[in-house]
Amino acid sequence: MTTTAPASPAPTLTARHRPALSRNSPLRRGIRTTVGIVLVAIMLFPVYWMVSASLAPGGNSLNAQLIPLDPDLGGYARAIADQGRNLVTSLIVAVGAAVLALVIATPCAYALAQFPVRGSGVLLFVVLISQMIPGIVIANALYTAYNQMGLLNTVPGLILADATLGIPFSILIIRAFMESFPKEIVEAAQIDGCGHVRAFWSIVLPVSVNALITAGIFSFLFAWSDFLMALTLTTGQTIRPVTLGLYDYIGANSTEWSAVMATAVIASVPAVVLMIAAQKYIAAGATGGAVK
Repeated sequence: MTTTAPASPAPTLTARHRPALSRNSPLRRGIRTTVGIVLVAIMLFPVYWMVSASLAPGGNSLNAQLIPLDPDLGGYARAIADQGRNLVTSLIVAVGAAVLALVIATPCAYALAQFPVRGSGVLLFVVLISQMIPGIVIANALYTAYNQMGLLNTVPGLILADATLGIPFSILIIRAFMESFPKEIVEAAQIDGCGHVRAFWSIVLPVSVNALITAGIFSFLFAWSDFLMALTLTTGQTIRPVTLGLYDYIGANSTEWSAVMATAVIASVPAVVLMIAAQKYIAAGATGGAVK
């Protein structure tokens, strides 16, 4: 009499042994793409509405349409005529603040990254704390100092004030990149006769272009979008960045929304163009010091 062995149960696939193709199936890719499109549309809708409102006829934001069928360029004509000088002022202040921030932050970041400075951890902590101080506190302190130094209502005064926004951020970004820079390269240059300054200028700076561009762009954007410093440190009509000029169209009883939105659109163009042109440098500079 023969006996047969019981059939073994069919093997089950654990999550570890499931086909990897299920994670990249067309259905999942479609869901991720749809979710991404919806999120991007939600984030960009205020920008689209700003453009639509700037083209609304009659200067009334209530007349704005999802698709402007009868666009009116009167708001842009008014904004260019009234805010041209303010845009130039904002550009000069933003460029000056970015350059000043890089001039101060780059040597400081290099020293903190490459030299065994005693108390560097405390200094970095102070840099972080400085970014947490409310802007109104710094603006009020600068107003008192500027009033005594004669820097109120001046472009150099605004450049110096706006640079204080970008210097701490620039130090952190550039230091993170320079920490990954091999010290042996600088030591080899010094053996060949280079001093600290020449090695820093000829070797370190060319390699750190991505970090410098990243820090410079963010310093530019900090100064370009500044409102609090400009409001506190300018008391007249001679020096007015575009962030202050925009409020010329906002009154107690009426608001010229087409001019307001047109000014906002025009003021957004330099920042958008700058970010698009330098996005690869920003991506490389922001992640350059992440891995040693």
